[in-house]
Amino acid sequence: MKRRDAILAGAAALAGCNRGGKKVIAVVPKATSHLFWVSVQAGAMAAGEEFGVTVEWNGAALETEYPRQIQIVDSFISRRVDGIALAATERKALAGVLDRAAQAGIPVTVFDSGVESENYMSFLATNNYEAGQMAGRTLGRLMNGNGKVGVVMHAPGSGSTMDRERGFEDAMKAEFPGITIAASQFGQSDRSKAMAAMENILTAHPDLDGVFASSEPSSMGASLALKSRGRAGHVHLVAFDSSETMIEDLRAGVISAMVVQDPFRMGHDAVKTLVDKLAGQTPPKRIDLSARVVTKADLEKAEVQRLLFPDVKKYLKQ
Repeated sequence: MKRRDAILAGAAALAGCNRGGKKVIAVVPKATSHLFWVSVQAGAMAAGEEFGVTVEWNGAALETEYPRQIQIVDSFISRRVDGIALAATERKALAGVLDRAAQAGIPVTVFDSGVESENYMSFLATNNYEAGQMAGRTLGRLMNGNGKVGVVMHAPGSGSTMDRERGFEDAMKAEFPGITIAASQFGQSDRSKAMAAMENILTAHPDLDGVFASSEPSSMGASLALKSRGRAGHVHLVAFDSSETMIEDLRAGVISAMVVQDPFRMGHDAVKTLVDKLAGQTPPKRIDLSARVVTKADLEKAEVQRLLFPDVKKYLKQ
């Protein structure tokens, strides 16, 4: 029995550490199917190389699959990884896993989207409310302060996008009384559903002057609908996040402006907070990152090129 106990104790010790003695940091994104999360992954892997830790990346395919995300986080907790970075798909549903991680003594950095819990070490995200206000002000100026707008929202319960949508609405109401928000519909983190939502809004409001889409899939769907209905260039579209197709649409005038985050830095810095904690430091409880409005005229600027085209292939070995 003593030999068996020793073997079990050794296995338990190995379960809490990585190959070669490196610390293991698990990064759980909202999803894996959009370019934004590919850039986050590249940033996380870059931090792993920089700080000598092993980064394990695992997420559900879609941002609406929060039961799957809970399973993934619970699996990492069971393995006793050294730290977890989590972008929560749903602010209430993911609170329980933070409690379980805290009970296990595993530090958690919540990034991109908040959770209704205080059981986390740091929260790192774009200031999404401010970014939504930036989108509102940009669209308001493009419309000269008058007209009707539609909003293609992301998904219910997604903290980051809800903050963007709230910031957008507040800026419109406070600063552009001549603009009416005519309709808002969810795209459910799916470009096809977002396209259908945009088409529904255009059908109900054929005199629409502007659109705000609060995420990459919502922006892609809105752009597709404007093109399919022959409204591209006639309706101002302020999009959120970016992709190669969205950049092409910005060049072509389908998209009037994009509010862009820095997902590479977000992934990198989320891992760094956990590395700092493991080294005995105390990271800030909240870290805000700024967004940027990008127009067609900005696309050739060096700093915008670095933001829009991070070197993901360097860090994501396929």
